[in-house]
Amino acid sequence: MLDRTPPEGLPARPGVGYKARHYTSILADPAPVGWLEMHAENYMGDGGRPLAQLRHLAERFPVSVHGVGLSIGGEGRLDPEHLARLKHLCGWLHPASFSEHLAWSTHDSAFLNDLLPLPYTQATLARVADHVDEVQAVLGRRMLLENPSSYLSFAESTMSETDFLRALAQRTGCGLLLDVNNVFVSATNLGLDPRAYIADFPLEQVGEIHLGGHDEDADDAGRPLLIDSHGRAVADPVWALLDETLALSGPRPVLIEWDTDVPDWPVLAAEAARAAAALERVAA
Repeated sequence: MLDRTPPEGLPARPGVGYKARHYTSILADPAPVGWLEMHAENYMGDGGRPLAQLRHLAERFPVSVHGVGLSIGGEGRLDPEHLARLKHLCGWLHPASFSEHLAWSTHDSAFLNDLLPLPYTQATLARVADHVDEVQAVLGRRMLLENPSSYLSFAESTMSETDFLRALAQRTGCGLLLDVNNVFVSATNLGLDPRAYIADFPLEQVGEIHLGGHDEDADDAGRPLLIDSHGRAVADPVWALLDETLALSGPRPVLIEWDTDVPDWPVLAAEAARAAAALERVAA
């Protein structure tokens, strides 16, 4: 039977990706937001207003640190300077959760401003597991790893994405971050069943759920092509998939991501209120 008890860490309430333009509004009226997530790379400096504001918010809200630059799936070694900056940030902030992406973004000495997918093979599993072990050892904490949004599949893959993530969690002890929008995007692009993906996902390892908006396009053959843009409201089919996920997993921390074309606070708060309603339904 599936363990529906959420792992320790963030509260099983809605959270939002923190943007500095919302600082005053969050302090004035945060409801229904119960926690905040911030991108690690935006707060690796030595001081200034951004860090002062983050320290103030961390006194009132649980905080999740979400990394985008470690390149966990890269072929080379992890950048020790970047890892040291991340350790320093987590050291003074004491976040309730730290997460990164199952992706790569480096090649030789170049950093690519993207989160690129991986083939799911035993060799990839060994490499990613080594990197996850290193991150957890340096930070002294369990990390969560997020499923990617995919636009193609690899012929050399020998296991499914869910089997890969399950094996990775078993091998390293890491937790998982389930991005439901990424599931819907990948399933649409690759012609898969998003409900079957969720049913096969190791939900007992999930410490955080993400929701975000996507853009709709078409490929050269006229088939639907979805882009994980984080630039609009969560689509209705993704909300429906969240309901099915929570029915299987039980309540989990649910984050609203909105990183481009960021709206005014009431719009983002309304998305968080919709996540709160979903959590209330499953709790009932």
